[in-house]
Amino acid sequence: MKSNKQMLGLRIKEIRKKKGLSQEKLAELAQIEPTSLSNIENGYNFPSFKTLEKLLEILGTNYLEVFNFEHHNTPDNLIAEITGILKSNPDKLQEFYKIARALTT
Repeated sequence: MKSNKQMLGLRIKEIRKKKGLSQEKLAELAQIEPTSLSNIENGYNFPSFKTLEKLLEILGTNYLEVFNFEHHNTPDNLIAEITGILKSNPDKLQEFYKIARALTT
């Protein structure tokens, strides 16, 4: 499961792309380094409160929207997350298969 830091970065990136802004342009408008924005979007760093406020203003969004992570539970996202878990734990594949099979029969 992704951390809150990763989910926040993902939402910022998602909203930025919907607005048609490049990382470089958003960083410029927010008066931060492009590498700082990249680190935020990739879930390595939390933005400061001041930076988060700037980003929200520029992106024309609010705290509720940017912290709404529920939409990431789409079937494709869940499949990708399950695949990642299984790749990280190949020794659990047989057990996972048995559980999945039991749930679907």
